[in-house]
Amino acid sequence: MQNGHITPRFRLNLLLLAVLVAASLARAPAMAQDRAGGFDHYLLALSWMPAFCVQTGDRRDDPRCEAGTGLGWVVHGLWPQHVGGDWPEYCPTPERAPTRRETAAQADLFGAAGPAWHQWNKHGRCTGLDADGYYALTREAVARLVMPEVFTAIEEPLRVAPEVIEAAFIEANPGLTPDMMVTTCPNRALLELRVCLTRDLEPRLCDPALLRRECTLPAPLLEALR
Repeated sequence: MQNGHITPRFRLNLLLLAVLVAASLARAPAMAQDRAGGFDHYLLALSWMPAFCVQTGDRRDDPRCEAGTGLGWVVHGLWPQHVGGDWPEYCPTPERAPTRRETAAQADLFGAAGPAWHQWNKHGRCTGLDADGYYALTREAVARLVMPEVFTAIEEPLRVAPEVIEAAFIEANPGLTPDMMVTTCPNRALLELRVCLTRDLEPRLCDPALLRRECTLPAPLLEALR
């Protein structure tokens, strides 16, 4: 702008800015992923509690990490997923949040009331279910999975290949295959096993993007029970 007059270049810049803003607004609804009920399948995540305690729980004084709890595989959550490997979180929902009493009733499932609340808030909202429905569905998903008995006798830390962990679950659950599960091993320790499920809670093949997160260490540490 010169001496109060709009130059052609200034006019062009304003036009380009208007086009960019309009394009951004037009794309926003299409890019929104976090819509309750708008997902493709589930991921059932199980945490090996001794590893969680070493990496996170101990410094938080998590009661699940106290000596004598004997906790092994504990439900981390049932997570809605999109095809392609991403997922919705914290979806707006008309469903009311669970009360403290309702989350306390899930302590046997998640190991404590706090994690039960967190899983509802972050993932349960996105299922389109109310809290009771989400917790009931999580229980059903866990009930369909047989936990291998071998993990109840881990009294000393072991070096174990991820394939051995998955083989134990396959032996206990013949409908599973290695490409329906993913193990994770941050900090060189086996931390989670995640099972890919349909919306009907049937085992399904994991998306390639999820399989790429598989632990690649030959023998990560399996922490001992407490």
